[in-house]
Amino acid sequence: MDEWYLEPVFFAIVAVALVVLLLIIWLSVLGSRLKKLRKQYVAVMGNTGITNIEDVVVEMKGQIEAQRNRIETLQHQLQTVQSALPHMKSKLGIIRYNAFSDGGSDLSFSLAIMNDEKDGAVFSGLHSRDNTYVYAKPIEKGQSSYPLTPEERKAIEIAK
Repeated sequence: MDEWYLEPVFFAIVAVALVVLLLIIWLSVLGSRLKKLRKQYVAVMGNTGITNIEDVVVEMKGQIEAQRNRIETLQHQLQTVQSALPHMKSKLGIIRYNAFSDGGSDLSFSLAIMNDEKDGAVFSGLHSRDNTYVYAKPIEKGQSSYPLTPEERKAIEIAK
């Protein structure tokens, strides 16, 4: 029995040991893959409290549809604002001046309020020692059907 390593039992033990070693390696590889898959699963599921991924997909689909509806609503509102914006009287031009040489300082004014299409009005306040008079003239395409003073024209130019 000098050659114990030539016995069939020895070969069987060595073969079983190799199989066990291969199974241990395979289990460690599977364990690392399972750990990576578990991390990905937790990243997707988060703290939703839902254990079924189908429920998560259905919930996400509902949220996406709600977001689409909200985006459509916002786009409609944006179009409404963009269509109304050119008609808003947002251009202002003001000039102060001394209308009469007999008193005071630059207490008279001309104020032009117009939109992008140069429609609006020009207001003039003429201040004298005794009274202040305010006049309004409509503006269409930068012009008025009433005669404009040089100060009113300058206020319109500033507003443009």
